[in-house]
Amino acid sequence: MSRNEIIAENFAPSQWLSWPRSSLRVVDWNIDRGLKLSAIIDFLADTHADVFILQEVDINAHRTHRLNVAQEIARKLRLNYVFGREFVELTQGSKASPAYHGQATLSRWKISNPRVIRFQRQSDFWKPRWFKPNLQTFQERLGGRVALTAEINIAGASVLCYNLHLESRSNDELRLGQLNEVLEDSAKYDPACLVILAGDLNLNASKPDIAEVLVQAGFRDAVPTARLATTPARHLLETGRHIDWAFIRGPGKADAGKVHRFVKASDHYPISFELGLPS
Repeated sequence: MSRNEIIAENFAPSQWLSWPRSSLRVVDWNIDRGLKLSAIIDFLADTHADVFILQEVDINAHRTHRLNVAQEIARKLRLNYVFGREFVELTQGSKASPAYHGQATLSRWKISNPRVIRFQRQSDFWKPRWFKPNLQTFQERLGGRVALTAEINIAGASVLCYNLHLESRSNDELRLGQLNEVLEDSAKYDPACLVILAGDLNLNASKPDIAEVLVQAGFRDAVPTARLATTPARHLLETGRHIDWAFIRGPGKADAGKVHRFVKASDHYPISFELGLPS
């Protein structure tokens, strides 16, 4: 494993609750690097969620004041977190003090066995080129898209969590290839294992060919984002995109799925749901 591919820290107090939980609350959100960190933390605190699945999280980047964004959120909300590195951001740091960008999964409960699935299929859009100026506009990066996987142990219940960020600078064929890598990984686990798969998929997962792949792998939609866009409108001809999704597999039941369209702290809206746990 390369240096800083995974960072894990614990800030949550010890949990003395030993009785089984009947449900847990999950929030998924592309936080746009953490540029509006104070507003992001305020919203996350208000949700009182058990699990936070975040994409586009910065560490030591110039644009986000050299902060470890996941650590800042975890400290303020007294959570444990794991961070999986997607990219080294070449225009946001230096050789002596590199900047990273990736996904973070946070919880008030113990997080174990984190790992990164670095997709075999990648776009070459982000690679440095000799003819590109070394400017923030061009977002030159080293690395590639990933899924961050971790197990969360919640008062006797174990939940496997996949935190995805599929490629934005390509087509649905490549994105579906990346999604299939995650589904193949999930197939290694017992069907009785409770699994959450969520993130910024950069595609509309309600399209028949994509929905069928998820159904065949045993996943059920947890939030009805096919009927409500998860990004604000970018111009008059686009009312918003349906690209942030959450799915579950196993004995749990999803309820109260919601797109939080009032939240203006990112260029994506948060989504959330309640996950009923098997007794």
